[in-house]
Amino acid sequence: MDLYEHQARELFEEHGIVVPRAEVTDSPQRARGIARRLGGRVVVKAQVKTGGRGKAGGVRIAADPAAAELTARQILGMDIKGHTVGTVMLAQPVDTEEEFYVSYVLDRAAGRFLAIASAEGGMDIEEVAATRPEAVARVPVDPAEGVTPAQAARIAGAAGLPPQAVDVLVRLWEVLVREDALLVEVNPLVRTRDGRIMALDGKVTLDDNASFRQARWGAEHSTPHDPLEAAAAAKGLNYVKLDGEVGIIGNGAGLVMSTLDVVAGCGARPANFLDIGGGASAQVMADGLSVILSDPSVKSVFVNVFGGITACDAVADGIVRALDTVRLTKPLVVRLDGNNAARGRAVLDEYAHPLVEQVTTMDGAAGRAARLATTP
Repeated sequence: MDLYEHQARELFEEHGIVVPRAEVTDSPQRARGIARRLGGRVVVKAQVKTGGRGKAGGVRIAADPAAAELTARQILGMDIKGHTVGTVMLAQPVDTEEEFYVSYVLDRAAGRFLAIASAEGGMDIEEVAATRPEAVARVPVDPAEGVTPAQAARIAGAAGLPPQAVDVLVRLWEVLVREDALLVEVNPLVRTRDGRIMALDGKVTLDDNASFRQARWGAEHSTPHDPLEAAAAAKGLNYVKLDGEVGIIGNGAGLVMSTLDVVAGCGARPANFLDIGGGASAQVMADGLSVILSDPSVKSVFVNVFGGITACDAVADGIVRALDTVRLTKPLVVRLDGNNAARGRAVLDEYAHPLVEQVTTMDGAAGRAARLATTP
């Protein structure tokens, strides 16, 4: 359950983390009044559950209330990575001296949390992490011990954060624990020219398994806001949209997660997570393919199935039947292994669709799908 920025900052404020004054609206006219209450000059920020708002034009400075109304009108209705902007947040601008990055995220593989922090926050933090990983500190956090002031001081020291950030690190951990979060992130956390530490932006992901304890956010937040996720949910599919070019279909969450990693290791980016589970009927496969093929960023599709309860020949038959109803416009790479794999491969060989390829190994199939997606 992802929260909007204004909801994340609400949690931060409740836990004693300083944030700028701000209000949310879906009306350009009301934006003018909000700007007037906030002092005139404001930052107008699109409220969507995705990153990259600033680079997409969804975060802008408005010099006065009239400009705030015009800016809100321009941002409302924008499409940012498939998310339509329905509300904007207007916040008081802050005179910053330094920008930092801090977050806590669940490390499932290690069975603990990970503190990630850097003295170089802001829009280019991803580039910093990729090109200069030494500038980003990664400190394991034992969930049983938590983040004490001493542990927070170690995190701040490893990342080169100022001593004033220690209190924020402790309070962010309180947000994570008390609000059942899997991720809390502040980018940027800033030091203002008058020496205050403030959270200018926030991202919080709550644990869906604890939704019964987080009822205040309402049922609306369990409804997908990405149009592809909404279409998949309507078909009963377990689908998550990602920012990549290789469509992924697999049976079993663990296998799909491994497939995402292998595709990424081959130099391409997964476009989605789609787990068809134990059933691979023609309808399920057709629904999955229709959703993935409707994503304009998808350049190839990788179906990765390990036959168990559902045999591979049943999966292959589902693919064949699906392609009788869904027009295949992108190359489809299929890897079948396990129960009745040879029969399944024979079914696809006999079908002989010109855009369907078979590769027997997971690494080989991922590499082929990646090449098809990244080669002009």
